[in-house]
Amino acid sequence: MVNKIVLIGILMTLHLSQAFSQNQEPVVRQDVPLDSIRLSDPFILADKQTATYYMTGTGGMLWKSSDLKKWTGPFRIAKTDPDSWMGKNPMIWAAELHQYKNKYYYFATFTNRDVKIDTVGSNIIERRASHVLVSDKAEGPYVPMNDPIYLPANKPTLDGTFWVDKDGKPYMVYCYEWLQNLNGTIEKIELKPDLSGSIGEGKLLFRASESPWSREKVNDKIGPNKVTDGPFLFNTGTGRLGMIWTSWVYGDYTQGVAYSKSGTLDGPWEQEKEPITPPNFGHGMLFRTLDGKWLMSLHSHRSSNGRSIRIPRLFEVDFTGDKLLVGKPYIP
Repeated sequence: MVNKIVLIGILMTLHLSQAFSQNQEPVVRQDVPLDSIRLSDPFILADKQTATYYMTGTGGMLWKSSDLKKWTGPFRIAKTDPDSWMGKNPMIWAAELHQYKNKYYYFATFTNRDVKIDTVGSNIIERRASHVLVSDKAEGPYVPMNDPIYLPANKPTLDGTFWVDKDGKPYMVYCYEWLQNLNGTIEKIELKPDLSGSIGEGKLLFRASESPWSREKVNDKIGPNKVTDGPFLFNTGTGRLGMIWTSWVYGDYTQGVAYSKSGTLDGPWEQEKEPITPPNFGHGMLFRTLDGKWLMSLHSHRSSNGRSIRIPRLFEVDFTGDKLLVGKPYIP
């Protein structure tokens, strides 16, 4: 059973994504402060070629800034194929921008609400999957590549991110959604050299139930939360492979971190005992500013008058040593 706050968050995300997926063009605004933007799952690409920060997230829109202080947007940048499995107006969640081999790639979760793939208990599972688009420019537009699907059609997947492992091969790391498996997982799948499709099958990295810090109460029993959300990978200064990811501590959206004992995606993954962010902050990523400072971008998550409010936030971070340390909030 989904707790009330989680359900509110899910429904609000669906509402926002549906609103952004309509055909009308958004009204572009200029000089918008970061804390005035309402955006889930903010991902920031600091692009040296254009000396510009590009921020995207849930909703499929793009914001641009030269200094992280004032932003211009939103711009529509994802050009999906209406004849594909996504349908005419797919919802778009947790979009990420990655530069790789002179191209820019758009990793995002697409949902076709008109296609139902399963029913588990009271959960009707819609066609949802992580997918990749491509562009020659950071600001897009991003368009489909060769393969129509990257992940199995009968599995709801989300929050795909990008990593090149020690074997030199590119991978998508993604969540297999708890709505179907009832114990969310984080998995990997190898990508083709140009990221135009996937190779082979996905492989389990770890399950939500392995978290020592997340919590939920079901039928008077307390245990780990079932949600896996927003993975993002990094290497510490000592070469240790880490992954930040998000779940819930009862009604609080919260982020933790895990480290790979082997230094590769195959793990095994060891979960830190305590979360690394304050309550109601999560779905983070790490980026280096144009002047060389490392920051974490994530959103604050709170409920107000029955609505879920999500605002992009920045924190200072230090992972020059053996672990990721999250510092004070960063105000551009």
